[in-house]
Amino acid sequence: MEYFGNEVYFDPQELIVSKTNLKGLITYANHTFLKIAGYSEAEVIGRPHNLIRHPNMPRGVFELLWKHLQKGREIFAYVVNTTKNGDYYWVLAHVTPSFDGNEVVGFHSTRRIPDQSIIKTVIEPLYDNLNMIEAKHQNKRESIQASSKYLEDLLASKGVSYDEFVCNLFRGN
Repeated sequence: MEYFGNEVYFDPQELIVSKTNLKGLITYANHTFLKIAGYSEAEVIGRPHNLIRHPNMPRGVFELLWKHLQKGREIFAYVVNTTKNGDYYWVLAHVTPSFDGNEVVGFHSTRRIPDQSIIKTVIEPLYDNLNMIEAKHQNKRESIQASSKYLEDLLASKGVSYDEFVCNLFRGN
């Protein structure tokens, strides 16, 4: 993957936390989120969470993420984000729907530092492939569908769900 700027790290004891409404607009960002992303609270509240989306983050992964969330399911995902000044940072994100009774009212994400060896040996090569697939399509929807299908086929060939794939990575299996 090609990155601009410097990679930013945060303390392994810290967690990045944010909440959004159903439309993905930020309703809460903790101190660590603001510090790492380089924004003030006023700059992020009410803004789309994709404000921090790195251009090298495959859209097909977000497609899978949203499918999980729309079914009321949590998901873990490796994500590369961008800072306000153009630097970048990797996270292992745990995203879950927020409920009021039985109704989903928003989303909650807690992110931690991922294992860098997993990023280098598994995630970056996978995301490179997904990005190459997406780049072959002029139409945004077709590009997302193509990379999502590649990811689904890859997981099927390994006999695992996306959840199992990601969990096995951070468990060391």
